[in-house]
Amino acid sequence: MFADLTLYTLAFLAAAAFCAGLIDAIAGGGGLIQLPAMLIGLAKTETVVVLGTNKVPSIFGTTVSALTYRRNIKVSSKLLIVMAIPAFIGSMGGASLASLIPTEVLKPLVVALLIAVLIYTWKRPQLGQIESMRHSESKRLKISAVAALVIGFYDGIIGPGTGSFLILLLVAVMGFAFLSASAIAKVVNVATNGGAILVFGVNGEILWKIGLTLAIANVCGGLIGVRIALRGGSGLVRKVFMGITAALILKVAFDTFTALR
Repeated sequence: MFADLTLYTLAFLAAAAFCAGLIDAIAGGGGLIQLPAMLIGLAKTETVVVLGTNKVPSIFGTTVSALTYRRNIKVSSKLLIVMAIPAFIGSMGGASLASLIPTEVLKPLVVALLIAVLIYTWKRPQLGQIESMRHSESKRLKISAVAALVIGFYDGIIGPGTGSFLILLLVAVMGFAFLSASAIAKVVNVATNGGAILVFGVNGEILWKIGLTLAIANVCGGLIGVRIALRGGSGLVRKVFMGITAALILKVAFDTFTALR
């Protein structure tokens, strides 16, 4: 599959994957960099195949980030399992429908939701700075499971903003600090990527050689990103989170506008 790629294009894709892994490890949003780069670099490839291939470096990067976070930040294994399983199932469902449902009709709603996320976070500067858990454990688990199923489905069918929605859920609804929320979100992202890869892989919609090559760059970026996040703490994660959310709003809004022209 490398025959059609120049060394320049491969280097361009690898650089994008590295930056995506770095940003994604801190506060999510790596797809904002990696997916557009792959759509440009693999312009002659079917879009659904690019979407499937994009999930390969993503799952490697999020897995390494999740493991690194787990060694430094302790969170409930029960919560991780309760969120990961529905997220995996939801992502499979979304990926199965990705080629059937016109996602363009959903993008205006995504823009509105992301704007609400950004405003909510901006107006509450103390949000997520310290951990202050809400609800009983059983209620947290129920809310988390339902939300993970919905967000997983969204990630499988569209994708942009998945990390933002997960982190806001964990911070604003559950009471986690931004750093802990980012650590949990990485585990859930592994599950959503895994569900999508299963569906795309079975349908033959993944370029494995390219995906695995970019995975190396994504993992390297992720390792650096986690260390930056651990040093900067929740304050840094919050700032990057807001920046990525704002960039996602502009990206999805631009895509929606150009599709309507």
